[in-house]
Amino acid sequence: MNDSKPLMIKELPQEERPREKMLAKGAQALSNSELLAILLRTGTKHDSVLRVAERLLKKYEEMGVAALASLAPQELSKIKGIGPVKAVTIVAAIELGKRLNSLSSADKPVIRAPQDAANLLMARLRYEPREHFIIILLSTKNHVLATPTISIGSLNASIVHPRELFREAINHSAAAVILVHNHPSGDPTPSSEDTLLTRKLIDAGKILEIHVLDHIIIGDNKYVSLKEKGIIN
Repeated sequence: MNDSKPLMIKELPQEERPREKMLAKGAQALSNSELLAILLRTGTKHDSVLRVAERLLKKYEEMGVAALASLAPQELSKIKGIGPVKAVTIVAAIELGKRLNSLSSADKPVIRAPQDAANLLMARLRYEPREHFIIILLSTKNHVLATPTISIGSLNASIVHPRELFREAINHSAAAVILVHNHPSGDPTPSSEDTLLTRKLIDAGKILEIHVLDHIIIGDNKYVSLKEKGIIN
């Protein structure tokens, strides 16, 4: 970190501001400091909120971000730029994450058939005005680990890159994935581009030994499974 005056959030390009970035790309696209900055909301007279977040992470960099899980509000509030309110907000967010992470496998959704995958994301995708490409990350027993958004916009091979997709799978130690995207027209009929992209991602998954089980296309309260249609094996 250099000694130059830090840019305030309002001085950053809009696509680099944490809140706008989350809305455009999803929470998974944000760094640890950007996620913390959203919780902190404001910086100080001399430091941007991102600089305050970076200062917090740097203080515990030897232990990594996991160090935050054991800190009390009183300890956090000793850091310049973090008062009691901000400290309590951070601890509350971490506690919520702990509770979500502690859910047993029985509490997590299980994907047994294409209908299960479609039901999981139908409400989230059916009315979206743009195409959202999401992956369902699965454990060895097909419990849902996460459903990160990989891209938003027109669906093509340059936007949905295997590198970004399988990075998420590796980060979550997923055994398999299901591809899901919506057609804003409401018609879930797969296009030739959908099929080509699916086969490309299946081939990439084979190299990494991460099985691509299916590609679900969501329409207006209806879906198509490329697996069920026999388009992929």
